[in-house]
Amino acid sequence: MNKNPYEVLGVARDASDADIKKAYHALVMKYHPDRNPGNKDAEEKFKEINNAFDILKDPQKRAAYDRFGDAAFAGGNASGANPFGAGGNPFGNGAFHFNMGGGAGMEDILREAMRGFGFDGFGDARGGASTRAGRDLLDEVVIDLRDAYFGTTHTVKFSSNVECDKCHGYGTADGKPAPVCSRCHGTGYVQTSRGFFAMQTPCPECNGLGHKIDKKCTQCDGAGTVRKSRTLDVKIPAGIEDGARLRLAGQGEAGQNGAPAGDFYLDVHIRPDKRFERDGADLITHADVPFTTLALGGEIEVETIDDKTLSVKVPAGTQVGEKLRVRGHGMPGRRAGSFGDLYIEIKMPVPTKLTEKQKKLLNEFAGTKSAKKGWF
Repeated sequence: MNKNPYEVLGVARDASDADIKKAYHALVMKYHPDRNPGNKDAEEKFKEINNAFDILKDPQKRAAYDRFGDAAFAGGNASGANPFGAGGNPFGNGAFHFNMGGGAGMEDILREAMRGFGFDGFGDARGGASTRAGRDLLDEVVIDLRDAYFGTTHTVKFSSNVECDKCHGYGTADGKPAPVCSRCHGTGYVQTSRGFFAMQTPCPECNGLGHKIDKKCTQCDGAGTVRKSRTLDVKIPAGIEDGARLRLAGQGEAGQNGAPAGDFYLDVHIRPDKRFERDGADLITHADVPFTTLALGGEIEVETIDDKTLSVKVPAGTQVGEKLRVRGHGMPGRRAGSFGDLYIEIKMPVPTKLTEKQKKLLNEFAGTKSAKKGWF
């Protein structure tokens, strides 16, 4: 039984999309397996968070849950029936899960219910035959801010259904499209009457596929797909923002009997950096500047995120807490070749050990008219 997604994310039932996304990102950063190696409780919590967000981020799924509760999602997760059985996550670490892509509307719910009665297809007629497109796949990754600056590649290793190369995904022994079902004439459903009621149900002759395979492919046993280990390299572009989702079209699960494959999605999260804070395309760092440099003016050296050293001018009279701006040394912007700015927030270290001469000079300055007015 799924846990209440609102309770898992700690949000109210009338929470806005922005509030849901904010709560999700905070929990993901806290319970991500990279931050909790070997912690099974954190791993389970991470799965709950992802399943909850998978429901609430999608308007159709959220509406279905609000109306039907757990009954809206067969199989124990927000993505529909689990084809691997209980505990059958094919990706091991729990970060990878199935996603229905366009949302689990009522048609999807009915479709999964029909599968429970032995029907393997329902609707989605393509070329006179009923086929099922492959499921979308979703993974998540946490990267460093430097990786977000330069861009990087995330390699995913997993197992999924791929098109059978022997029958080209048709499930037939000769590798050609299966003949149209003679009973439903390729529609995938038949009409039955019971008293005053008439209803359409998946064709029992072809299980709602719209075609019937007489001689099955020996490699995939008529499914059109086989399970294989896969490696996918996902390029993460420079300047990517926290919470961004990347899409690789056609890289999800293979479709049924020649139907299109699903898509692959990668949600990208960025770890907090010790040296820099991010504000859109701008970066903020801190610099300790001696009082004499603030008062008289001078230069300081500041390291950038790409490991360059900048000489930055400090105007005389600069105050603690002010920010100095260096153009073009922030994160890559959305426009090609554009960069944000680097802001240097001024701090001043207070010495704890002074020589007698230093104490004397400070006392003399403290007695001046400017110091008494609060300048010092």
